[in-house]
Amino acid sequence: MTRNMSVSGSFYPDTKKETLRYFEHFSSLIQEISLPSSKIIIVPHAGYIYSGFTANIAYNVLKNSSIKNFLVIGPSHRIAFDGSSVCDFNSYDTPFGKIQSDKNTIEELKSKLNINSYLQAHHEHSTEVQFPFIKHYIPDAKIIELVYSKEDPKELSKIIKYIYEKKDWGIIISTDLSHFYKLSDANSLDNICIDAIKNLNIDLLHKGCEACGIIGVEAMLLTAKELNLKSEILDYRTSADVSGDNSNVVGYLSAYFK
Repeated sequence: MTRNMSVSGSFYPDTKKETLRYFEHFSSLIQEISLPSSKIIIVPHAGYIYSGFTANIAYNVLKNSSIKNFLVIGPSHRIAFDGSSVCDFNSYDTPFGKIQSDKNTIEELKSKLNINSYLQAHHEHSTEVQFPFIKHYIPDAKIIELVYSKEDPKELSKIIKYIYEKKDWGIIISTDLSHFYKLSDANSLDNICIDAIKNLNIDLLHKGCEACGIIGVEAMLLTAKELNLKSEILDYRTSADVSGDNSNVVGYLSAYFK
């Protein structure tokens, strides 16, 4: 069973040619920059015209790690449920072809960490917009898609740590930042998120950060503190950088851990 594209043509193009045009443009803007390598990134999940550049930097960092398997974690925007859901599909469609899932590791997560599967939760853009990036930059990658709703960050952190400690596995955390504030207010709220991530400060995260994927971010910060990882911010911008509308913006961030 294949997870079909559900937001192609809206969040990202539905053809290989048009999607590749985005990626080539984004990469041309950073070609003189020497980027590090990491197997853990935080990326945004808006339409590529708004947040694609920010995500693209992180995927170049991920590509440099030579990792081939990824747990893709995002918040559920459509379906409310308790806990986290692991996707049971065998593969995922992208404009660049299918990505295979890792069924053996999915079964491990279900049996060892008691994770359920709610297939209706997996028509989710927060994870799907990551798939074309993955397929383009790591063509032979395998993935597991994990969508969470009413989840305890400590429980999600257990999943992240379990995957992190497996050989040749990386983590992709999906979140946008504040939504629909005027630019100055968005910058203030988003700087709380940025400082919290940069300093692994979970208390600060809850003093104004309005990231839609805050549960995933907190889970990652918990994991980083436990594993003595450091974080670095790669890029921050808002939708106003593209739209020119400073009255109603959304914030986007990318970061990595090592």
